[in-house]
Amino acid sequence: MNKLTGLIAIIIGFLVAAEGYRSGSSWLIILGIVVLAVGLGLLLAKIARRNQGGQL
Repeated sequence: MNKLTGLIAIIIGFLVAAEGYRSGSSWLIILGIVVLAVGLGLLLAKIARRNQGGQL
């Protein structure tokens, strides 16, 4: 579930940032970047948890 949520957040963040860039709205760009960062954080946390068990 976290993987899907992270991917959706990345897509939405990219689209919001692109719309902010197109319309010249800095707050939309910032909001898009924040949502994009949250999505990347969720994916990285999922990968780190999965790889943590395999290391000695």
